[in-house]
Amino acid sequence: MLKPLGDRVLVEIIEETEQKTAGGLYVPDSAKEKSQRGKVVAVGSGKTLDNGTKVALEVKTGDTVYFAKYGGTEVSLEGKNYSILAERDILAIVE
Repeated sequence: MLKPLGDRVLVEIIEETEQKTAGGLYVPDSAKEKSQRGKVVAVGSGKTLDNGTKVALEVKTGDTVYFAKYGGTEVSLEGKNYSILAERDILAIVE
């Protein structure tokens, strides 16, 4: 598994289920947009400020989050899709 560094977060992308238009047509996989929702599977040690102080991340392992559409770097490991994001690219935590 990957261990993110600093203020980075490893998110397993939650693939959206079958999408259907209002008219009843199914949207093929090739036309779907990238999901912006995922589950945090690992977090880095935190952001280091200029004075050397470490600031812990607000997200934790197990949180479901929404992230910026074009943020992060996508990777595939063991058949699953992940995104490595900076904490600033995470928009919200689902409660």
